[in-house]
Amino acid sequence: MNPLLTRILLSRSPLSERRRGTRSCLSMTTLMFLFSFPVGLSAQAVTAEPPDRRDGSGLELLERKIAQYSGVTEGIVGVGAIHLETGQEIFLNRDLHFPMASSYKVPIAVELLRRVDQGELRLDSMVLLTPADISPGSGTLSQLFQHPGVGLSVRNLLELTLLISDNSATDMVLRMAGGGTGVTARMRALGLEEIRVDRSTTRLIADFLGIRNLPPESEVTPEVFSALSAALDPSERDAAAIAFDANPMDTSTPEAMARLLALIWDGSALSSTSSELLLDIMSRSTTGTARISGMLPPETWVAHKTGTIGGTTNDVGIIRLPYNAGNVVMVVFVKESKVDVPTRERAIAEISRSIYDYFLFSREDN
Repeated sequence: MNPLLTRILLSRSPLSERRRGTRSCLSMTTLMFLFSFPVGLSAQAVTAEPPDRRDGSGLELLERKIAQYSGVTEGIVGVGAIHLETGQEIFLNRDLHFPMASSYKVPIAVELLRRVDQGELRLDSMVLLTPADISPGSGTLSQLFQHPGVGLSVRNLLELTLLISDNSATDMVLRMAGGGTGVTARMRALGLEEIRVDRSTTRLIADFLGIRNLPPESEVTPEVFSALSAALDPSERDAAAIAFDANPMDTSTPEAMARLLALIWDGSALSSTSSELLLDIMSRSTTGTARISGMLPPETWVAHKTGTIGGTTNDVGIIRLPYNAGNVVMVVFVKESKVDVPTRERAIAEISRSIYDYFLFSREDN
């Protein structure tokens, strides 16, 4: 038993009774760009259910690999994986809260699409951009459209949010979804107590940087934000980054995020039309190609959303196994990392490939 792992659980969930077949699918600074985009794990016991599956082969090898690649990040790693057709699960630090960064755009999208399903919003409704809609950080809107006169549909904004992690589009989608209160309430209604959305990307980044005197967001232009950021002392930034990692706002546990993705897949979170739309958009994402999909076979279908800020680097999504072997929810969170982003991405890719291989070759029903 590897003492580095805090908790890996292998079990069978009710999903095994729901989904048996394979589903057809459908600058301000480098930091701002990244937001779109061996650790000291406490030595607790590894548990596996049923115990007779600990036969020294697939599961123990997977444990060693996850421990090895987690250590490379020099941070804290959380993992959630669910084989959707059998319900088999793997978790590491399943109950630990991690900053979602831009992966919080998945729960935001779920609440927006729920409102579309209920007839409260239309995907083809046009939304006029104003200067106050331009948020700092990643995205096309902040780079190209800083003056009035541009209108986009709700669907366009949703696609920009998920495809390229556009922060301006995200904040507009968040407002249409009822803000953090509306999104969090929807997570609670789905039984996901450990996912919370609180801040716009503008305020989230401001908190990370240590900007304390942010004016009302309707008055925050890119120029205003840049000036406030430039005025910060390095010690203020360092203290803010530490506080950010300890802040419970805009966080999720690996298990809660994995459950949300499973609910999207099985149609419990949204209508089939909205579920298929969401997964289709996520499957066309252009961010974080070196993460979950970084070491998978090139033809692998992956629907995912990344997130990066400071020492946090995440990727969450669903992958399809070859040979009709099913589909796997994959969540890998990294926080408080001391190494560069490419190194963290390699660790995420290695963990994802190890889980991919386990479910393809070593799972219980093989």
